[in-house]
Amino acid sequence: MQSISLAIYLLSFVALWIGAGLIIKSIDGFSKHLKLSPFSISFFFLGLLTSIPEIAVGFSAVSQGTPEIFVGNLLGGITVIFLFIIPILAILGRGIKLTNQLDKKTLLLALTVIAAPSFLILDKRVTNPEGTLLIGLYLILFFFVERNRGFFDRHNDRAVHLKSFSLMDIMKLLLGVGIVLIASRYAVSKTIEFAAFLNISTFLASLIILSLGTNLPELSLAIKSIVTDKKDIALGDYLGSAAANTLVFGFFTILNKGEVLTTNNFFTSFLFIEIALGMFYHFTRSEKNISRKEGIVMILVYVVFVALELSY
Repeated sequence: MQSISLAIYLLSFVALWIGAGLIIKSIDGFSKHLKLSPFSISFFFLGLLTSIPEIAVGFSAVSQGTPEIFVGNLLGGITVIFLFIIPILAILGRGIKLTNQLDKKTLLLALTVIAAPSFLILDKRVTNPEGTLLIGLYLILFFFVERNRGFFDRHNDRAVHLKSFSLMDIMKLLLGVGIVLIASRYAVSKTIEFAAFLNISTFLASLIILSLGTNLPELSLAIKSIVTDKKDIALGDYLGSAAANTLVFGFFTILNKGEVLTTNNFFTSFLFIEIALGMFYHFTRSEKNISRKEGIVMILVYVVFVALELSY
């Protein structure tokens, strides 16, 4: 890789750090004005915003007739979030103390929605009705979380009044999103370039390398959240971002003429996605926290996942 490309790659990481910091500050400001918990507003709003790189990759993949790129990227994103980024948050943040933001049923529903694409892709084919089902599952999750958290509750009608939002918070949000968009574009393009340099297959590059690249905003948010002691924002974003991947998967399945066909074997990915979600559920429901030791175990599982994928 040329020195200029490497320099651009490193600068994109710095830009993502700056953009993520601006987004966290604005979301925290919004939550205070609206009297919402940071987790509540970050679950959907921030989760969708940090999924912008995945959306950009999806449009590019569909337009170029390579749906396996967005499939690998979105599936890989689940393992990255639950076996790499959340553990980093637990390790560097000296554990994650989980508040009762989601009840047991809603958490199970959220994890089911997140796991849905991995089930549907097992037969190497996702159809138009299945894409519609994925979108429907996300909307159902939105309904249940909104009902429990009351984001659009009539008693919380501040959300529809612009006066409730600080102009500075809005400017920070827009600037942060703009920086993340631009930086993600360069980070992803250079990641793909790096994959080509190593002569790695398109799907494998998407599953492992590209999924890391498109989740750089989430990784930046993890580090920023630790520094600013706002780990509930990051955790809400991770669940929301992983759930948003299901929405994006369904949307691009329909956009890709209603069907996604692939020759790749997804069993290993499927297995580790279910292991990741199972570990997360167990830790959050049994001890109400993810300790540093548990974070290390989760990262080791991710290392095994990568090693198995690279061995094929």
